Formats: sequence, structure tokens, C-alpha cells
Amino acid sequence: MNYKVSKTLKDNKKSIIIMAVLWVVLSIVLIAPIGYSIGVACQSGTFDLEIFLETVFTELASFTSITRVIGAGYIGYFGKTLLYFTIIYLIFAFIGLFKSKPKHEYTDIEHGSSDWSEGGEQYRILSKNKGIILSKHNFLPTDKRGNVNVLVVGRIWFW
Repeated sequence: MNYKVSKTLKDNKKSIIIMAVLWVVLSIVLIAPIGYSIGVACQSGTFDLEIFLETVFTELASFTSITRVIGAGYIGYFGKTLLYFTIIYLIFAFIGLFKSKPKHEYTDIEHGSSDWSEGGEQYRILSKNKGIILSKHNFLPTDKRGNVNVLVVGRIWFW
């Protein structure tokens, strides 16, 4: 099970970085205006939807709401809105990562290659230079004890 988590993180490094950058951009461009607008709409003690809608569209167009949130003292509204946004964002991010996890341990491994061995390990069984051709650098020796039957599956290229 641990290989699924490590393979998912390894395969999605770029996606995770992009998700983090997108979270920062959305926090500044989208969440700051919403937090500021909630603060302005709640100034009278109750939430006023008309003031909220008027303020949010004005702030979305101006791109200066991050400084207004801090300067006007609406940082509490911004923090609460950012917390809710982050929770929802993480849920969707984990769903995306969960869907991209490998089905089994051998996902994306080429079948029929010598990638299963490392550092010349295959030459304890195979030969480097003589015998029945298996691939460019792997031969099945004919003087080997035991079964030397070979089933070749694939296409024959003759031109």
C-alpha cells in the first residue's frame, strides 16, 4: 500500500506544485475580495447581501483587496473565508490525487524488457553475446542446464 502513496507523489510532483501555486493565486485574487466584502457587508451587525454583491464585484475588478483586508481590519473575515476555501480545495486535491494513484505495483512498467534486473543481474541467467536472441543485448545461452524453450511474441519486421 505504501508504494501507491509514494508512486502517486512521485508521478504528480508537477501537479502538486501547480496546485500550491493555484491556491496562493486564488487566495489573493478571489478569497481576499470575498473576505473583504463579507467584512463590509457585516459592518451593521447583520449580513447585507446587496452591499456584499456590490462590493465583491468592485473588489474582484480592482485587485487591491488584499491590502484593504489587512488595512481595514477585516483580517478575521479573510482568515475564516480562507480556512473554508482551503478545506474545500484540499478535498478536491485529494480526490484528484486519489484518482491518479496506480492500480497495482506494476503500473507503467514495460513488460517483456530487461528492466526487471539491475547492474548486470540478468547475465546470471542470460548471455551478453551468444545464444538465442531475446533482445539487442540479451541472449538465452544454448549450453544452459534446464529448460531453454523460448516463446517469442511480437511482430516480425522484415524490411
